[in-house]
Amino acid sequence: MQNLRATIHRNVSEALTEDLGDGDLTAALIEESATASATIITREPMTQAGRPWVDEVYRQIDARARVEWLTDDGDAVAAGTALARLQGPARALLSGERTALNFLQTLAATATTAAAYVAAVAGSKVRILDTRKTVPGLRLAQKYAVRCGGGVNHRIGLFDGVLIKENHIRSAGGIEAALLRARDLHGTLPIEIEVESVDEMRQALRAGANRLLLDNFSVEQLKQAVAINRDEGSPPAALEASGGLTMQEVKAVASTGVDYISIGALTKNVRAIDLSMRFD
Repeated sequence: MQNLRATIHRNVSEALTEDLGDGDLTAALIEESATASATIITREPMTQAGRPWVDEVYRQIDARARVEWLTDDGDAVAAGTALARLQGPARALLSGERTALNFLQTLAATATTAAAYVAAVAGSKVRILDTRKTVPGLRLAQKYAVRCGGGVNHRIGLFDGVLIKENHIRSAGGIEAALLRARDLHGTLPIEIEVESVDEMRQALRAGANRLLLDNFSVEQLKQAVAINRDEGSPPAALEASGGLTMQEVKAVASTGVDYISIGALTKNVRAIDLSMRFD
C-alpha cells in the first residue's frame, strides 16, 4: 500500500475531471465570494472508509475548503451520524459534493461488507481476505477499505505474489512443474497454488507447497484437507478456502480449521452507503 498517496491523488484528479469538465456551470450561479458550511451524514449504519479521498477532493478543488472529521475510518457508526463538517467557499463545497460522496459511499460500502464477514467468523482463527475482483481504477482504494473493515489484503495485483490457478497448472505441465517453475522465477515472493480436490492437494504438498487455495471444497472436504495438511504437510501449509462463499456459509467454513477465507464479494458486490451532505 506504499503507493496509496499517489493513488489517492490520481483517483481524485480523474474523478474531478470527469465530473467538472471545463467547469461547474451550476455552481457559477453562486457569488464567487460566498462562503458556506455543510455536514456529511450517513442515513444507515456503516463502517467508515474514505476520509483521505474526501480530503483530497477539497484540496484539489480549493485549498481554502476545510473538512473537520467527527469520525474515523474504521469506526462503526449508526444511522443519522454526522461524519464531517465542511467550511469554505460555497462554490468549492458544491462542486466537490458528488465526487466526495461517491468515494465515501463506495469505500464505506466495502468496509461495511468486510466488517460483516469479519464479525461472522469472530471467535475463530480465520482471517478474511479480499481478492482482485475490484472496481477498475479503485484497486488500492478498495483494499484500503477492506482493512478499515478488519479484513486482510491478499496480493495487490499480478506483480506482488504468485497464485497458480487451474489454467496455469495445465499450461505449465502439472502441479509439480508449475511450483518448481514458480520457485525458480519468483522464489522470494509469496507462492500459492489452487487445488480442486484432495488428490490435487496431496500432489501440491508432496511438491512442497506452503500455501494452498482450496477452491470450492465442501465443509467436509475442508475438514479432511485440514487433517491431511496436519498429518502430511512438512511443515503444514497455510490453507485458504474460496469459492463464492456467502455470509451464511463462512462460519461453518471457519470452523473447519482453515487459515483464510477469500471473499470476492467484499469488493465486487458492494451497494453504496446512503450518505448526504446538508448545507446549513
